[in-house]
Amino acid sequence: MAACHAARPGIRVVVLERKSDGGRKILISGGGRCNVLPAELDERRFVTASSPNSLRKILRGWPLPAMRRFFEGDAALPLVEEVETGKLFPVANTSRSVRDALVNLAARRGVEVRTNTTVVGIEPAAGRWRVLIEGSEPLTADAVIVATGGLSVPQTGSEGFAFRNLTNLGFTLHPTYPALTPLTISPPTFADLAGVSLDVDITARSASEQRRASGGFLFTHRGFSGPALLDVSHVAVRARLAGEERAVLTVDWRGLGSEGWQQRLQPGPGLVVTSLRKELPTRLADRLMQEADVDLDTPASRLDRESRRRLLQALSSFTLPWSSDEGYRKAEVTGGGIALEEVDPVTMECRRHPGLYVVGESLDAFGPIGGYNFSWAWVTGHLAGRAAGSRLAGSRADVASR
Repeated sequence: MAACHAARPGIRVVVLERKSDGGRKILISGGGRCNVLPAELDERRFVTASSPNSLRKILRGWPLPAMRRFFEGDAALPLVEEVETGKLFPVANTSRSVRDALVNLAARRGVEVRTNTTVVGIEPAAGRWRVLIEGSEPLTADAVIVATGGLSVPQTGSEGFAFRNLTNLGFTLHPTYPALTPLTISPPTFADLAGVSLDVDITARSASEQRRASGGFLFTHRGFSGPALLDVSHVAVRARLAGEERAVLTVDWRGLGSEGWQQRLQPGPGLVVTSLRKELPTRLADRLMQEADVDLDTPASRLDRESRRRLLQALSSFTLPWSSDEGYRKAEVTGGGIALEEVDPVTMECRRHPGLYVVGESLDAFGPIGGYNFSWAWVTGHLAGRAAGSRLAGSRADVASR
């Protein structure tokens, strides 16, 4: 995205790609489907330890309608709106179509792409920048855009380049941690429910923060996943890494609330478990009965007050046991990173190092599941590319005029 917007006549733009192709985060997203853009871009749903004002200015630098026009126009990638959520996906329904659309646009605009190229450092060089390349001569550039990702899913090529190299240049780095990552439990006492999924409301509370999310929840062989769980997992991760008391996660299965579940537990014909199985997957309904210490053969008409109380708590405010998390290996994004105050929110240019730009996951901000983090990549890449290209075009015009 940055290269596409930096490219213009008379300016040489080079992409240095560590892998043999590039864009692997795009390829693996959404199970190979890729949620290109969210239905809305609510800045309040982002997590950052940096300036909220900087975050707001950056996100407003390229509105969603403009992004959609870019993809469908410049990138020739038709998008379709998901009826239930309003999220935008490629008509081709593949992540590869998104990656290839950006690669092809870069090629049409004259961008040079070097694959299998490992950058080992960047350093100032007499008003310009020297990019150090493993096994090759350094590349000298008038501007450098660091779009190297964070630490999540390292097999895609993200290995923390910005965090190592930019701190050497004096940048402020907020502590990094795996975000949007599955949680685990040891021993795996819920492994028998692996594969069970449903919509829930979930709240995570630690000594320092609280987050709530609604949406899909999935039992895994090692613990728990699904969009709603991932959206609050950073609360648990940060508390654990900070040495705080274990964060408490409570789940309202189906998101019916205490009153909704109360109605479904009214005395009547049949068994209690039969009523629960109408609302929940059978294995989960049976397990919650056991967790509440209520026999599976209990008639709805004979559910005593104390049993009803325990069952209601298990259904509407279940305390989810967890031990740890899957870390960066399965994290969707990296939390923390380069402080937003380090960059101009209009151009993404580093305040203390002219000609150096930082974008994407390397910066201290991430959003929930559902296209938010791609939008962050698109917006910051667009701002940096446009600013760097304009800066160089302007400087060359100035030289020519002399």
